[in-house]
Amino acid sequence: MRNVTDNGLDIIKRFEGFSPTIYVCPAGWPTIGYGHVVQDHERKEFEHGIDEGIGEDLLRFDVEVAERAVLRLIQVPLADGQFDALTSFTFNLGAGALQRSTLRRKVNRKEHAWVPAEFRRWVWAGGRRLEGLVRRRNTEATIYGYR
Repeated sequence: MRNVTDNGLDIIKRFEGFSPTIYVCPAGWPTIGYGHVVQDHERKEFEHGIDEGIGEDLLRFDVEVAERAVLRLIQVPLADGQFDALTSFTFNLGAGALQRSTLRRKVNRKEHAWVPAEFRRWVWAGGRRLEGLVRRRNTEATIYGYR
């Protein structure tokens, strides 16, 4: 199976940040570590927090889920930066967002020049435009390429 590069993983980590305790993300989800959405059955396990090692393990599991979704939904060959960008996007927003997006359709049609603009549309959470998402989508658009 294909994996994000170390650069792609670093981008995800930088934008997610690390929290040793559960917090509610801007989209309203209970979250811990590097953006891991806490499921109901995990609440007790994480109620006293986690260390960075556990955070890394959760991140690798969650990134693998995003990688598999990208591999399933994207039907064209991708350069490493393109795969990293799409995996970061999917990690952040979920496979459903990628599946129903114009972004996916543009990639699969090989309309690569239009893809960066599609990344930049996804900057809203909880009904608000978030500067952190603007920065993340700009980074994803840049590493995807084809400005």
